[in-house]
Amino acid sequence: MHGLRLFLLSLVALFGGLAALAQQPGSGALNYRLDSSASDVSARVPFFGLASKTARFPRMEGAVTIVPDAPERAVIDVTFDAEAIEAPDRVTLRRLRGEKFFWVDRYPKIRFVGRSLRMSNPLEGTLEGMLTARGVSKPQTLAVRFDSPPAKAVGAPISFTGKTTIDRRDYGMKSYQLIVGNEVDIELRARMVPR
Repeated sequence: MHGLRLFLLSLVALFGGLAALAQQPGSGALNYRLDSSASDVSARVPFFGLASKTARFPRMEGAVTIVPDAPERAVIDVTFDAEAIEAPDRVTLRRLRGEKFFWVDRYPKIRFVGRSLRMSNPLEGTLEGMLTARGVSKPQTLAVRFDSPPAKAVGAPISFTGKTTIDRRDYGMKSYQLIVGNEVDIELRARMVPR
């Protein structure tokens, strides 16, 4: 009898917990995939302290989950193809692909996973996440701007930009410090489509 009562109490607790979970905000999460044909990443670095050079990562894939009534629970998971990097000239391209920079033969992918979106207004906010390059993972914060409020997302395509600055030395890229600056400005332009 005691065992039956314990079993019934467990069932009540279980169903009560499930009911509470179902009533929590964010149960209507919207899932997107990255439209790679309309998305890219650029990285701009000072060169000789007088100018800058910009590399692009035109190939990427990713998934995005947005919770309209709880945008702070958004998850953005994007992987860039480092082997597809583009640079303004062949010498720069060869160096960027080589061991002293991205070392694409060994580390062909770069990944950013954002898990904490805080909106400062309906279109802008910050996304906390982890950036992994050359086998090194470091926390990074993206300043993001959406073309329409993610809190009002209804499953239509959404575009956003994300900007951050990293220190390339944090990711093992320490060469040519007299020629190439250490701070790299990164901009992600992404279009998300429902999946």
